[in-house]
Amino acid sequence: MRASTYPLVDAEEAAAIVLDHTPVLDFEHRTLDACAGRVLAEDLMAPSALPAFPSSAVDGYAVRAADAGRTLRVIGESAAGLPFMQPVAPGTAARILTGGMVPQGADCVVMFEDVHLDGDMVTVPSPLGPGANFHKVGDDLRAGDRVLSAGTQLGAAEIGIAAAIGRALLPVRRRPRVAVMSTGDELVEVGKTPGPGQIIDSNRWALFAALQEAGAEAHNVGIAPDDPAELRRLVTDMLDQADVLVTSGGVSVGTHDLVKPLLESLGTVHVGRVKLKPGKPFTFATLAQGKLAFGLPGFPVSSLVTFEVFVRPALRKLQGFTKLQRPTLPVRLGYDARATADRTEYQRVTLARDGGELVAQTTGSQSSSRLLSLVGAQALVRIAPGDQGVKAGTVVEAMILSLP
Repeated sequence: MRASTYPLVDAEEAAAIVLDHTPVLDFEHRTLDACAGRVLAEDLMAPSALPAFPSSAVDGYAVRAADAGRTLRVIGESAAGLPFMQPVAPGTAARILTGGMVPQGADCVVMFEDVHLDGDMVTVPSPLGPGANFHKVGDDLRAGDRVLSAGTQLGAAEIGIAAAIGRALLPVRRRPRVAVMSTGDELVEVGKTPGPGQIIDSNRWALFAALQEAGAEAHNVGIAPDDPAELRRLVTDMLDQADVLVTSGGVSVGTHDLVKPLLESLGTVHVGRVKLKPGKPFTFATLAQGKLAFGLPGFPVSSLVTFEVFVRPALRKLQGFTKLQRPTLPVRLGYDARATADRTEYQRVTLARDGGELVAQTTGSQSSSRLLSLVGAQALVRIAPGDQGVKAGTVVEAMILSLP
């Protein structure tokens, strides 16, 4: 073992350092079928009015309001996609179906159930209001209106409105390409039988899923051995294609912890240790060409907690999101929470509603090696450093992973 040369940094300060060194990626034009979940890179403006023509909101008759109470001659029909192109003159009406274009001369639509029909003659009620039962030009959008703002995440409604104004391609922020790897001779691949002193690599698969959930293009590199030359080769090879490197393990102070020295040689290490439990050995570095590297601890819970606190917000910034953090809510502790004297602790909890409050219950042992403490966890409650702990009934801040 060797003493760390890195100072312990407050967790909030470390998170700010990460975001300060995280750029927003460039953008690309993608077809609508590839835009779901992506972030719009530029404001989207309406090129013309929507709707572009007056269209009926009901099935009925297009008439002049001045003909209220009269019997009118039906001169044709306007259906969606099959407009009636003759004008509606005084004393006449045009049958119209929902979505059909309102003919010139008509200024209102009367519903079928409100008229009396006799052959090609229709009697309309009185009074009639101009503008009734049809959508006017520009009711939804006027030419030049901002439809969507840059930074908007594109979902069904957003893609639908883009299609409605005729945009087949949209400028969206590129997804970050992230290479994820585990380090350590003690690790074996899933499906293989561990030898003496070996364990199955679970961190990489958990992180791979977390990266995908955060919107990244994750690339599974595999397990790197505890060999400095081989580790350097794997890392430099993957950085040719990746925007971000995420490693698990090898960031503590043991003789086989090789990630920090490698990152020091390839770039600048900005954070080497944090006042965080679990996750003290967390490491963050910037490399050539603005690329980022995150060295996460080897314990499974430490790896995922530091991902949530530091990596996920950075990935969202890379993609152009305006909201980087998971939502936080005040919750009432349903248990006595122990505190750590010198480090902020994120404890894993489930949530239950009690009237208008959310009550947090511990998921059990909070050991950094107990991955089961994260299975089913709905939040991470933030326990400030101290000697006294936090009593049940106290309201604390929780990072919400999912709501009950």
